[in-house]
Amino acid sequence: MDITLPAETGDRVSYRLVGKPVAPSEGARFSRIAYAAAHVVADPIAMTNPWSRPAIDWDRTMAFRHHLWRLGFRIAEAMDTSQRGMGFDWASAKELIRRSISEAKTVPGADLASGAGTDHLAPAAAKTLDDVIGAYEDQFAFIEGEGGKAIMMASRALAAVATGPDDYARVYDSLLSQASGKVILHWLGDMFDPSLKGYWGSNDFDAALDTVVAIIKRHAGKVEGIKRSLLDADKEVLLRDRLPEGVVMFTGDDFNYPELIAGDGRRHSHALLGIFDAIAPVANAALAKLAEGDRAGYDALMAPTVPLSRRIFEAPTEYYKAGIVFMAWLNGHQDHFTMVGGMQSARGICHYADIFRLSDQAGLLADPELATARMKALLATAGI
Repeated sequence: MDITLPAETGDRVSYRLVGKPVAPSEGARFSRIAYAAAHVVADPIAMTNPWSRPAIDWDRTMAFRHHLWRLGFRIAEAMDTSQRGMGFDWASAKELIRRSISEAKTVPGADLASGAGTDHLAPAAAKTLDDVIGAYEDQFAFIEGEGGKAIMMASRALAAVATGPDDYARVYDSLLSQASGKVILHWLGDMFDPSLKGYWGSNDFDAALDTVVAIIKRHAGKVEGIKRSLLDADKEVLLRDRLPEGVVMFTGDDFNYPELIAGDGRRHSHALLGIFDAIAPVANAALAKLAEGDRAGYDALMAPTVPLSRRIFEAPTEYYKAGIVFMAWLNGHQDHFTMVGGMQSARGICHYADIFRLSDQAGLLADPELATARMKALLATAGI
């Protein structure tokens, strides 16, 4: 099967599909905790004002979560993959969290954790640390009130008002002391959100690391683990090696996840990844191989997904959501390529052409004929 794709040079290049779709193994057991940060499916008909009034297709959004649960993944709900803070507001996130927790109760073994942040706090309203703490408390209370587990997301408001490490310690100490259950922390780098530069009170990594580790050690009984999204494997290992017993490392490194999950023979990372939304069938098969002790089989499946993930998460990294939703459309999980806020326009046609090609090579086009037809439809809108 052939298709003409654009190149960055402006040339048109004929591409012949070569991939064989990887069959996932439903019911497979993993030796790693694997959270997939799931996207939301927009409703293009109801979304009359896509920049300011998100409209969600709840049936398709929930169906995608069932797809992930069938493949053995836990779900990280209402995270930045669902466009939190980029068109998807707290009111919509509350509805998403409520629905997802309710759906999880209908699926034996299903699990999820939901993002608690401060995004309902208007930037001008965040003047003090107490304002930030109060905003976090509101979101924690909602999630825990629904019977859910919280992921304490990085806060733009905290980054704006904090003056140093002690301010971060005060906020995190307060929230972790109050939490009714175990919490997952999220260290999100400024490549994902530029407003988070200097998070933890310092632009120096070693100083920030000391602050995080001290907080975790004070609350080790309340912290399930920490997700780290800095796209730097060496720095993740430094944090991983300093975590107290019983607190796990969740890799959020969408560039280096295969080796971090596999581990170095002493320790390994578990996973909480946006890319798992897009590569779930292959990640399922690979994690099953790893659980069987077949490292070569794991590597053979995971390796082709890395160039794809690096392309999806290339700078400006915060726009990676477009590639995630694009792949869901290619693979028939939704009937359109429309996103909250019109974010499908955040990437160019050559980017999408590369994702198509790399998805094929990784065995991630479940129905190559459908994917090719949809790619051709998108190309037509660009005059190709």
